[in-house]
Amino acid sequence: MLLERVESEDDAEAWDELGRRLVLECDLIFPAGFAALPRLVRLARGSARARGLAGTILRRAAGHHGCDGLFAGCAGAVAEFRELLDRHLESRPADYLPAFRDLLAAREQYHWSAVLDDFTDDFYHLVCPHCAVEVTIAIGDHGRYSAIRDWHLGDVDRRDLRPASPEELSGTGRWMHGTAARDGQEALADGIAHLFGRGECPRCASVFDIAAEYTCANLPVLRQGATDQG
Repeated sequence: MLLERVESEDDAEAWDELGRRLVLECDLIFPAGFAALPRLVRLARGSARARGLAGTILRRAAGHHGCDGLFAGCAGAVAEFRELLDRHLESRPADYLPAFRDLLAAREQYHWSAVLDDFTDDFYHLVCPHCAVEVTIAIGDHGRYSAIRDWHLGDVDRRDLRPASPEELSGTGRWMHGTAARDGQEALADGIAHLFGRGECPRCASVFDIAAEYTCANLPVLRQGATDQG
């Protein structure tokens, strides 16, 4: 059995095969993935490969996998994994962002787990809630702004974003920012403050909550019981 093999030795080939047996492409997962999750979490205490595979399984837990009962039985393992990932993040590891996304999935924040990046050159597309024009939100090294994207001219009529202060944040945004700040991830914390801040529509000049409008425009179809909170 592959699980027993990786439990006894860190065999890269066995880990690769185990991943193919547990996780399908296109964000799908085998029932065996949930069955293996508790053992993977136990291994994750000392194995980066186990931690990564457990995180991959959890990131796909929002889909229509037909295994709600089986996944519900993993609640204890998921809680343990959340604590493990939080301790791992505090160590400021090289794989900070992937582990951060895995922790978001373990907290059932599947939407942000799927879309969050490192804010070096990130773009979020949404619709103005007041005039319905398509707005591009840029958060990266080249600027932090809202704009209208033109096929030939690029981003035009830019308006600076208004980042949220730590005191203004609440819910998931507050947790995300607080965790990144705690761990010295300044660029990530600053990007999150902008993502959960406010933007101005270049067309009608109305101001809106970026995270709320982006979630409304891009929230994926989740299985029954999966949650997402801004």
